[in-house]
Amino acid sequence: MNPAAGTTSLALTPRQLWSRARGTLLVLALVLIGGIVLATVQSTGSHGALDPRSADPHGSRAVAELLKARGVTVTVTTTLDETTAATTGTSTLLVTSPDLLTEAQQSTLRRAITEAASRTVLIGSGSPSLPTLAPDVTGATSVPAENRTPSCTLEAATRAGSADLGGERYLVDPGTAADACYPADGLPTLVRVPGPGATDTVLLGSPDILYNDRLDQQGNASLALQLLGSRPHLVWYLPSLSDTSAAAPDDDTTGDFLALIPSGWLWGTLQLAVAALLAAFWRGRRLGPLVTERLPVALRASEATEGRARLYRKANARDRAATVLRTATRTRLAPALGVPVQDAHSPERLLPALSARLPETTADPKHLLFGPAPADDITLIRLADQLDALEREVRTS
Repeated sequence: MNPAAGTTSLALTPRQLWSRARGTLLVLALVLIGGIVLATVQSTGSHGALDPRSADPHGSRAVAELLKARGVTVTVTTTLDETTAATTGTSTLLVTSPDLLTEAQQSTLRRAITEAASRTVLIGSGSPSLPTLAPDVTGATSVPAENRTPSCTLEAATRAGSADLGGERYLVDPGTAADACYPADGLPTLVRVPGPGATDTVLLGSPDILYNDRLDQQGNASLALQLLGSRPHLVWYLPSLSDTSAAAPDDDTTGDFLALIPSGWLWGTLQLAVAALLAAFWRGRRLGPLVTERLPVALRASEATEGRARLYRKANARDRAATVLRTATRTRLAPALGVPVQDAHSPERLLPALSARLPETTADPKHLLFGPAPADDITLIRLADQLDALEREVRTS
């Protein structure tokens, strides 16, 4: 390289770095802000739906306070061990999400209920939990919760009157002495199945009568207080993912790695993947037409020509190389023959002028200037030599 030639630094300037990185940084900032907003919305002071400590619309603090005012003690449990220890013959056990319990947990809970001889209230129990916790009842299709009439002789239902019930519907086995109330399309959404002695199991198809924002509607409060306040002690069981009893040996989900990952992390990973794809698409799409850029270093013409020739050879592009050689030769010959440059590539204009200039030449001008592509590298080299000789002959004639 010519040492006198000017050079340009290849290092990116801060402005170039910012231009290249600002798109990715913007996407990451949006994802981060969205995560913070979502976490802020979800991380309020509430404890969740059907939680007797929550004052949210779908919490159950109102009914818990009413029960306490009537002299009922409320114990909130989140593990199976706490629940079985707190359940006695003078208590009512409320299970908010029985379908979340594993088969081992359901069996343990069923034994505890039988031994304690207490009342059990199951909220939204379906096919995953009914065979163990209420074997005489099967689930049917669910319906929306709405105002329904008791249509049964259960004393708690007749006193409360109409209430907001729906959700799971139930089929009671023939021969079972059960109270079927608040029917929806012919099937009850509240079922009471009596057990030995004073024990019984109450199935509520939906939890709406326990929600804070619906407790003062219809007979919801009356029905909830009668079902949960018949005994001096209420065990309010909120099944939790942190309960170690869920990892029982017979639980077939313990071998599934994805089952051990909280759903929030899976959704977060999916969002990051979508953001990465969008960022890649944004960075990869062409922004407008191509523009000419300065070379980072000054190159001699011979070096550029030699480099391009190597590329043609590596790609076996003899046709392209021959076209470039012929086009350049025709462009240089046209002014010397008195042919306008715009007609340099027209055989009808260039060849007659060349024949008039070189009437006794042994070369075939048509084959040299407008012939087919060379078949091999040797033919291409011979073509280059012949074109060079033809051009020298024209200039010296």
